[in-house]
Amino acid sequence: MKHNVDVHVGKRIRHRRWMIGMTQQQLAEKVGIKFQQIQKYETGMNRVSASRLWDIAQAVEVPVSFFFEGLDDGHLHDAVEGDILADKEALQLVRAYYAMPEAQRRQIFELARVLSDAA
Repeated sequence: MKHNVDVHVGKRIRHRRWMIGMTQQQLAEKVGIKFQQIQKYETGMNRVSASRLWDIAQAVEVPVSFFFEGLDDGHLHDAVEGDILADKEALQLVRAYYAMPEAQRRQIFELARVLSDAA
C-alpha cells in the first residue's frame, strides 16, 4: 500500500523534473538507475531512500527539503505549493517562460501583470 508521504515526494520529483524539461530517462542516467525506477518513485510505488533522494535533489538542483514542502506531520495540506503544475498547460507555460532570455521574461511578466490588472 502506498504511503501518502511517498506519493507526495514522488509528485514533487515529477513536478521538478517537468519544470526543468528533463525526461525520466535523463534523470535516471544522472542518478545512475533505470528510468523504470524513476517511474516507481514518481507514482509512490517505491519509497525513495535518503541517499537516492539526495542524488535526485542534486540532479534536479533543489534542496532535499523541496520534496517535503506541503507536508505537515505526514499529512498533505489542501493547498500544496506547486499543485498548479499538475495542469499540463500551466506546466508548459512555466517551462516556456523559463526557456526565454531574462529580458524577454521581464517583458512577458509585465504584459501578464498589466493584462491581469485590466481583467
